This record gives sequence, structure tokens and C-alpha cells, in this order.
Amino acid sequence: MVTYIEAEAAPLRNTGAIRLYRPEDFEGMRRACAITARCLDGLADIVKPGVTTDAIDRFVFDFGMDNGALPATLNYRGYTKSSCTSINHVVCHGIPNEKPLREGDVVNIDVTYMVDGWHGDSSRMYPVGEIKRSAERLLEVTYECLMLGIAAVKPGARTGAIGQAIQAHAEANRCSVVRDFCGHGVGKLFHDAPNILHYGRDTDGPVIREGMIFTIEPMINLGRPHVKVLSDGWTAVTRDRSLSAQYEHAVGVTATGCEIFTLSPGGLDRPGLPAVAA
Repeated sequence: MVTYIEAEAAPLRNTGAIRLYRPEDFEGMRRACAITARCLDGLADIVKPGVTTDAIDRFVFDFGMDNGALPATLNYRGYTKSSCTSINHVVCHGIPNEKPLREGDVVNIDVTYMVDGWHGDSSRMYPVGEIKRSAERLLEVTYECLMLGIAAVKPGARTGAIGQAIQAHAEANRCSVVRDFCGHGVGKLFHDAPNILHYGRDTDGPVIREGMIFTIEPMINLGRPHVKVLSDGWTAVTRDRSLSAQYEHAVGVTATGCEIFTLSPGGLDRPGLPAVAA
């Protein structure tokens, strides 16, 4: 049974109930997500061959400190970095290190800042120099999947409508959807109910209600959908070593649809690819 609760009355932990935030709460998300989006914009000029993911992570930390924002991943469940950097066949949760990026790589950079208790969670793909057309097409399809999923968000629909839209587009383009990871409620908590699956049917999942806040973050593979987690306990990779891509936005449900909190102020939601209307 799905339970909904007014956010101000809910304990500050994940109880499985879905929080419904007030319109004035959206302002807190706007502030946190704006800093995250600006950081991701700034990374567009930094990601290039020879740059290490540790240098990217230092930029994320410093940007947060300069803007009064704390990286939410830092010391989260033992994680020691301010961002996740997932390269090529790494699906998610790649740990920054001193290995330099190489020409032709693609990297997902996932950043979450905490501002006044609110969590601004977003990620984007970045091409490293010139990339193959197959990689570029994967990035295009994955971004399209994200935006089609967002377009399915409206009060009265079920969360499965998001997954159905994403899965249909990915598979129509001969790609696969990772099942092992999903979007999630966000706001005063980093990870909250409900889970947002990126596959399924529009009759699945809880009913979407005004005031819900969650992420949509499809992970799309060029090969098969199966993944495994490496011995570090974090890094997830494709089992067939095929290329993987992910884009993520945080959204708040309105009376008629949703507000995207993490849109790029510079129109760089798809770094290195042609700009498209949100």
C-alpha cells in the first residue's frame, strides 16, 4: 500500500512514505539545484584529454565551498569523494582517481549539493575530445530518454509511465535500460521514496501527486542491460563492457506537470552536443 505524507509532518528519514512538499518548499530545491547546475556548466570547459577525474572532483568540492554548498556524497556511507565520475562502460558510481581522461572517452559526472538541508542532484555526460558516432548517438538517445520520461510526469499518472516512455525509446534505438539502479525521491533527504524505475508499464507504480520531488536518471547501454558492482563496493560496470550513458534531472510535480529544478543556466544540459529545447 502506498502512503503519502505532508513533508513538514514527516520524520527526517526514509520511512517508505512519499513526501508531498508545499509550493514554498520548491524554492529550497531551486537554490540547491541551481548551484549543482552551475557546477555542471563549469565542468564543460574542464573535461578534456589529460585531465584526471580527481581534478574534476576537486573542482566540484571547491565550487561547493565557494557557493555555500556541501557535496552530499562526501563521506556518505563511507564514500570519500565529492562526485561520481563514470567513464565509458562504467554505469554509475565511478570513483574519481588520478587516471587521466583519454581522447574519445565519455564520462558521466554526478553532483549533489546540500544547501540549507535541500539536495540538488543532477548528472550529465561529457565527451572527451572527439568521440565516435556510436558514442555520440548513445548520448543523444539517453538524453532523449530522460526528457521523454520527464514529459510523462503529471498528477494522476503512475510512475510506471516514466519507465515506459524511457524503455520504449531506448529499445526502439537498439539500446537497453539498466534495471539495477533507479531514480528516487529527493528533497530534504538525499534518497527517499519512491523509487523511479526507468522501465515498465504505465499501469505500474504509485500515482504521481502534486508536491512530489524525485530524480529521473536513466542509465542506457549500447549492449545488454546487465551490470556488476566491482570489489570497491561502488563502481558499477556493464557485464559485456559495452558503453553506458546517463543523464539526470531533479523534478518537482506541479498541478499540470513538473518543474525541472536542475536545468542548465547556460543551455549546456548536453555538453559537447548541439543544444536542444528542454
